[in-house]
Amino acid sequence: MVETVRRSAISRTMLDIEEHSSWIRKMFVEGARLKARVGAHNVIDLSLGNPDQPPSPKMIGTMVALLQRELQLDAGRNQHSYMPNAGFPEVRNRVAEYLNKTQNPASALTSEQVIMTCGAGGALNVIFKALLNPGDEVLTPDPFFPEYEFYAANHGGKLVTAPTGADFELYPAAMERAIGPRTKAILINSPNNPTGVIYQEKTLRDLADIIRQKENEYDQDIFLVADQPYAGLVFDGARLPSIFEIFPHSLLASSFSKDLSLAGERIGYIGINPSAPDAQALANALITANRILGFVNAPALAQRLAAEYLGEVVGLEEYQSRRNLMYAALTDMGYEVLKPQGTFYMWVKTPIDDLVFVEKARDEHNLLAVPGRGFGQRGQNHIRLALCVPQSDLLRSLPAFQALAKSMG
Repeated sequence: MVETVRRSAISRTMLDIEEHSSWIRKMFVEGARLKARVGAHNVIDLSLGNPDQPPSPKMIGTMVALLQRELQLDAGRNQHSYMPNAGFPEVRNRVAEYLNKTQNPASALTSEQVIMTCGAGGALNVIFKALLNPGDEVLTPDPFFPEYEFYAANHGGKLVTAPTGADFELYPAAMERAIGPRTKAILINSPNNPTGVIYQEKTLRDLADIIRQKENEYDQDIFLVADQPYAGLVFDGARLPSIFEIFPHSLLASSFSKDLSLAGERIGYIGINPSAPDAQALANALITANRILGFVNAPALAQRLAAEYLGEVVGLEEYQSRRNLMYAALTDMGYEVLKPQGTFYMWVKTPIDDLVFVEKARDEHNLLAVPGRGFGQRGQNHIRLALCVPQSDLLRSLPAFQALAKSMG
């Protein structure tokens, strides 16, 4: 009797994504297994970018007040009903006012140029759905947040990468070489996950000049998309350059996940540069994408809460203190460390292969980190450390890093 093997009902695309899932996800799974085996209190997990600073008591009070206010409204007014797919008009108007102050666009934004989304990840999927035709390319500097590859593929696109400079600053010449006739969007993430680098204004202006030249060469619009969920987490008084001021064909994707420690609330937004070509048609496409992707609208309560705290940042001083602690300690041990200008990550060069280092740290010291290859960096031997853990955990990690350094000479 010939035995047949039934084909899986799961799509080949999803099976392939699962097989090549991000190292962040892999370390999450490895971490869960390790914690189950040795006890969570014995594991030092520096692999996940999950903000540990709680929202401020004032913010919690605002959330309670929003719910109490609802009880005082007329019985027929359900504050949890559907609203326009772009979000509450009053919330969008406040975000527009905030972007006018921080982005200094040539023309002022109105609520028509703001779409509330389910976090920055939702915002990027909405943007790619609205922009990409099958086979179009999204160009991003390397290293990059690994989900970008899947976000582009979700909508028939392809992620293309270009190397950064020795200091991991965006390298305009490399970006220029990577732009081709199928380039539809250039995606930048600053402050950058995983390096913590802030791309400087001159570098971005050089990139904008290159994009203009390529638009003329290929006779098509190319959008500069700024993914900025860490916009508020910048250290030492650094300034984040305005994308809207630098390039008219631009979109901004952001969230309140990191700035306000509301990652689980899934609330973010898209800002459209009013100077963008076909800005109204683009807004309509983004709103439609928000609906048909199944997001429908951003969470109602989270929209109203976030609107009250635009521009505020939770835990900035604490994250900067942790950065200073780890930078001083690791450099004293002899590690080569890129001092982050923002985010709550640290990019550390390892003396051996990054994956071997991560496995040694896990197996010998119950210490979890993400190898640099998880961010597109093959052969560069870096690891990403997440500093969004209690300072006591960071202090507990130092003997492990010291022991690893000694064992490798």
